[in-house]
Amino acid sequence: MALTREEREQFLAEPHIAALAVDAGAGRAPLTVPIWYQYEPGGDVWIMTGLDSRKNELIQAAGRFSLMVDRVEPTIRYVSVEGPVVRTVPATLERLREISSRYLPAGKVDEYVDFAWKNHGEQVVVHMRPERWVSTDLGSV
Repeated sequence: MALTREEREQFLAEPHIAALAVDAGAGRAPLTVPIWYQYEPGGDVWIMTGLDSRKNELIQAAGRFSLMVDRVEPTIRYVSVEGPVVRTVPATLERLREISSRYLPAGKVDEYVDFAWKNHGEQVVVHMRPERWVSTDLGSV
């Protein structure tokens, strides 16, 4: 059964690991990789990635990407969202802390943020405006 707008937005706002997909060019399947993301209902989705990463290069070239999140308990549910890149900005320590806090236990955030800020190289935050949604809840099969 398809999810309502409120259900799909709330599900996307939960801290799932997303599968990011972006066009990888002629003769290639889309690049599909796991990624952390941030989303609040009604807003844009954002991800953080390396400025010089293949992922960022492909996203900038395509001008859009998709995210898909799912779960298997208590019901089988997924949400896929696709849309245009609306802005790309340099990452900040505050954004790194925000997204890290979403996925890591509180006691691990400071150590991870310190490590990532010093070792992951220059990062960018890419904002995508959700344009097309596909969602369903298959219940418990």
